[in-house]
Amino acid sequence: MERRKFIKDAGTLGLILSAFPAIAGSAKKGHNTFLPPVRRITNGPQFHWFGYYDKWQIDITNRFALGMQVNFEGRTPTPDDQITIGMIDLTDSDKWIELGKSSAWSWQQGCMLQWLPGSKEEIIWNDRVGGQFVSHILNVNTGLKRTLPKPVYTISPNAEWALGLDFGRLQDLRPGYGYKGVPDRFRSKHAPGETGIYRVDMKTGKAELIVPYSTCSKIPHLGEDVQQYWHWYNHLLINPDSERFIFLNRWRKDSDAAKKGNGFTTRMFTANKDGNDKYVIDPSGYTSHFIWRDNLHICAWTRPVGHPDGFYLLRDKAQDIEAVGKGVMNINGHNTYLPNSNNEWILNDCYPQGENRLQTPYLYHITTNKRYDLGNFSAPAAYTGEWRCDLHPRYSPDGKMVIIDSTHEGLGRQMYLIDISGLL
Repeated sequence: MERRKFIKDAGTLGLILSAFPAIAGSAKKGHNTFLPPVRRITNGPQFHWFGYYDKWQIDITNRFALGMQVNFEGRTPTPDDQITIGMIDLTDSDKWIELGKSSAWSWQQGCMLQWLPGSKEEIIWNDRVGGQFVSHILNVNTGLKRTLPKPVYTISPNAEWALGLDFGRLQDLRPGYGYKGVPDRFRSKHAPGETGIYRVDMKTGKAELIVPYSTCSKIPHLGEDVQQYWHWYNHLLINPDSERFIFLNRWRKDSDAAKKGNGFTTRMFTANKDGNDKYVIDPSGYTSHFIWRDNLHICAWTRPVGHPDGFYLLRDKAQDIEAVGKGVMNINGHNTYLPNSNNEWILNDCYPQGENRLQTPYLYHITTNKRYDLGNFSAPAAYTGEWRCDLHPRYSPDGKMVIIDSTHEGLGRQMYLIDISGLL
């Protein structure tokens, strides 16, 4: 077995580990004998990744894939740590093209880098400028850049508006998802009414607070008053017709619980784009990853009251639930519906499993209840907690490619492209 040191720190960290063997070609865990081809599209000595699974990484021409570059791993970013923004030309030897910088990022979700929906020219990412979090919109062809006065979390599919939240508070209460550098001004309050979810006009940059923390804290949870707990929001996602959105309302009983490793409670809301007509679509307290299937349905990993953990299809503004992938999609993962598939295919993955800590991206065919693995990728044990490297599979607009972040080759986190056209 080949063993290599997988981290070459170009900064201050000297984290040295032994790499696990690459197992991308193994079919031991798979439900199919054919595994699609995989190629690395970024290289060291720098480390590269994209982050979350519900953002547009690849432009509508299926040519350019966005990514982030950094010179260290294995610790929490400080306000002084800056990353490089770039894109990979998938048709020109995976050439890296530098586009900008960011001082507002996390290991799990990066700086919210993404293509503007429907655009082949403009991207957006968050940054810190003049002591404030902001977002930049860049035309990658002309170099023209404009800055919005607020950071964003998710963009409406019609590209007209975005949602954002208090990333300082998010970092305090859920380390690894928010940003360092701009402290939460209302940290002493359990559920401040002065901040929360805001909507941003993508043309004017005008921002409006639409869901303060205090609003949700006043809504009892399964009969319990939760106003005395420490509230934050996370995982905002707008539905396909840009009229409603999802957000997770989370809370801890202790303001220092994040540092002590204590858990938190989660409930999932939907709301109109103005923040009104809020609905607790999953009151269980266990909502995890989710995706809009269409304008009315959400596929989410949760534990509905009276039901076991699993993926379920939830109907907006109703308490209808339907199990998804029962007996096949049994492990929590980062799920999306493959485009151009009439919602028959779900792209998903899993957290590290077994002695070799294998992470497996796969396609699940709903009609036949069959799973098709796309490879098995080992994750060294050092990648855990806040600086773990989830695969977070992202599809291309044509549905023929998948890109993951992985550490299986012993090169630190890098990005890999999986060609699924043959499998489909």
